[in-house]
Amino acid sequence: LDKKVGGERNVLIFDLGGGTFDVSILTIEDGIFEVKSTAGDTHLGGEDFDNRMVNHFVQEFKRKYKKDLSENKRSLRRLRTACERAKRTLSSSAQASIEIDSLYEGIDFYTSVTRARFEELCADLFRGTLEPVEKSLRDAKMDKAQVHDIVLVGGSTRIPKVQKLLQDFFNGKELNKSINP
Repeated sequence: LDKKVGGERNVLIFDLGGGTFDVSILTIEDGIFEVKSTAGDTHLGGEDFDNRMVNHFVQEFKRKYKKDLSENKRSLRRLRTACERAKRTLSSSAQASIEIDSLYEGIDFYTSVTRARFEELCADLFRGTLEPVEKSLRDAKMDKAQVHDIVLVGGSTRIPKVQKLLQDFFNGKELNKSINP
């Protein structure tokens, strides 16, 4: 980050992990990092997106087979694993399929989910990531135009909709995805 020359740079770190979400604004000058503000949500992350998908499919299973698998720990665990995998697939594909043999009471569950549907299921959560961004800017007494670099950290920042919301908020500014957590 410090490789770019010329005075001080304001950097926004957008860290959306599995279970937590943090936004920090740093000012970097001559290799010295100063934290200007931090904000976030200790209860927002990839698991929440998984939960939305799991609930969606529990309902679908109920509609299709008139059976409720929500009380069965093993079935839920298998469904959750499939949903996590589908979520990852949807970061690079428009659709993901879920195929679980004998999910519950011997019923094979074959279904699919589109990226658009996943985005709908999580719309409020995705939009909610902008709140801490706005708060950290306010706390740093900074306008969004003063942010030089936006750095994405954490697996959930791979979700295209999250990137798009952030990029739109910063009027199309490039996001830095090259930095690994």
